[in-house]
Amino acid sequence: MARYGTLWFQALNADPPALRPSFPADTRPVIAAIGRHAIHLGWGMSSIIGSNPSRGASRRAVLQGLASATSSLALAGCAALSAPGLKLDGSDFSASSSLLVATTRKAVDNAKDKPWFGAERAKLTVARAKLVAPEEGRFSLSSIGMDDWRVEKVELLPKPSALFGEGARDVLIYVHGFNQTFETAAVDAARLSSGVNFRGDTVVFSWPSKAKLLDYGYDRESAMWSRDALDQVLTGFIRSRSTGRVHVVAHSVGTTLTMEALRQIYLRLGLQAIERVGAVVFAAPDIDKDVFASSVERVGALASKITVITATNDRALAVSGWIAGETRVGAAEAESLKKFGVRVIDASHEGWGIINHDLFLSNAQIRQVIRNAIEGRAPDGT
Repeated sequence: MARYGTLWFQALNADPPALRPSFPADTRPVIAAIGRHAIHLGWGMSSIIGSNPSRGASRRAVLQGLASATSSLALAGCAALSAPGLKLDGSDFSASSSLLVATTRKAVDNAKDKPWFGAERAKLTVARAKLVAPEEGRFSLSSIGMDDWRVEKVELLPKPSALFGEGARDVLIYVHGFNQTFETAAVDAARLSSGVNFRGDTVVFSWPSKAKLLDYGYDRESAMWSRDALDQVLTGFIRSRSTGRVHVVAHSVGTTLTMEALRQIYLRLGLQAIERVGAVVFAAPDIDKDVFASSVERVGALASKITVITATNDRALAVSGWIAGETRVGAAEAESLKKFGVRVIDASHEGWGIINHDLFLSNAQIRQVIRNAIEGRAPDGT
């Protein structure tokens, strides 16, 4: 990671250009895109050299983004999943706007106000979050990417068992990826539930990401550190008589701790886990191919419930693979993964952006694949 950080800094600052380092060919588009996206979000270079971007520069970036959809949707790690403008089809989530929360982040001031939960690691905390939906309409701010879901209030719950409500309702658990704050993760969970028109309770499992581009190493360690807490949450829902089927959608780095938690649960619960778990969707999984193969072997019949969404042109995973020295599952050829007994959806031709790391949220066809998996149908809806 230190190597990546050093190259990132040099690439942006070396003068003359001839002194700038040469990134691998397949990662150059994402390096450029990350830089543009940082400016678009008003970060400037503050996360690297400590300067504060002016408000005027941020406004100009927004106008540039509106003029060029491709540039405005350039993604930085997983944080761009929460960049405004990814409109999804309507859902029942808008009716309640209530999101269950399970997090291994330390609460900030008892989660009374933003940022609600920070980047420090802490024991499992559960809560209920109230979100405010973006305004709808052809001429609304959300129609031009300037309005979005936001967290309005967080109510801490006394103990993990408080997550399990009454009534046999299905549960959708979203596990986020790298470079996310608590609120961006919550917003993405709302978008996901909305986009697949989920009928049931939606839960965001948020682990302690530092939400900074150069803290990939810390994020991966925090994700793995949280696997026992995710195990606890999943096991609680699986064993709860008031829960229907338990569905999981994990993105990027979030797939690693999800896979580990499922391994542990299957070894402990066996048939019970298989019967209660519905769909397991790994979107752009940032996990080593050999590690994935080994894990799939150890989850038995749960493997048949796993749907993997890949894209060989996922540039964020190209960078991750370059750092790790191995191709990530989410960027692998689909045919090479089918032998593991999982469903594989090749989304390489679905994305129109530069990075193609967020297709489970931004692409209607991929959202339909997730909806079909939750409803127990084949990817084509049959």
